[in-house]
Amino acid sequence: MALHWPTFFTRLGSAIVFSAIMMTGLLWSNQYAFIALICLIQALCLKEFFGLVKKIDPDTSHPRWLPVVVQLMSFLWVLLQTKEFLGIRFSPILIAAPTFIILATTLSKSTAWKAGSYALAGQMYIMVPISLLYFMYDQSQVIPLALVLMIWMNDTMAYLVGSFIGKTPFSKISPKKTWEGTIGGAVLTIVGAAVWGHYSPYYEMIDWMALALSASVAGTAGDLLQSKLKRMAGVKDSGKLMPGHGGALDRFDSLLIATPFAFTYAYIFMEYIPVTIL
Repeated sequence: MALHWPTFFTRLGSAIVFSAIMMTGLLWSNQYAFIALICLIQALCLKEFFGLVKKIDPDTSHPRWLPVVVQLMSFLWVLLQTKEFLGIRFSPILIAAPTFIILATTLSKSTAWKAGSYALAGQMYIMVPISLLYFMYDQSQVIPLALVLMIWMNDTMAYLVGSFIGKTPFSKISPKKTWEGTIGGAVLTIVGAAVWGHYSPYYEMIDWMALALSASVAGTAGDLLQSKLKRMAGVKDSGKLMPGHGGALDRFDSLLIATPFAFTYAYIFMEYIPVTIL
């Protein structure tokens, strides 16, 4: 598969703008800047998710305000992670439950059940990982920053390695992916994390390599999941937010699946280390 230079430079240009926005939220040591960033990501992803659902299942009838309600509930869920109420943080079920109550009072039972299930799926697929990003940020600002950079590195290296030496198709779901590119991206990402871990004053080398493994393996699974959803919907991209990259879900599909794995490792094995970057 030869490298297509016009596509590469289109992707590069939009990636620079995208990276500037992401780095502002990730590097600026301001809690509310990070919350604003993840709420923006959440809103864009939820909007595109419901667009895909409508294409996948045209018979699903849900009110136009449903995505807005889910987004508002999801914003509330993220904000509640910054506070404790009665000594506990809210469960996703407590945030999702009003969706079913509202739907049950406005739609037929069969329609309400299907639309409510899609709403809950959107919250579990998008809202929970976004909330876990905040938990990792609260543990240490460098953890979500490193995870995002590792996912970018894995995507970039897999694309480049696959473009130059990729020959063996990786999956029918995503024909452009190759085993050479996928393995090359994962290996280079883990090696890069090991180098960073050797010099980093924060955490151990094995910690960064574990995060890199989450970024490469679970991130690739997230990319395949999104490709499957797009194939079911009969679309090439989930949206048109970024030229050369598609929509928000196209850009954050890896992060949504990698985050729960990275969070689990960080929660169990990595200590709380407050870090001020900017």
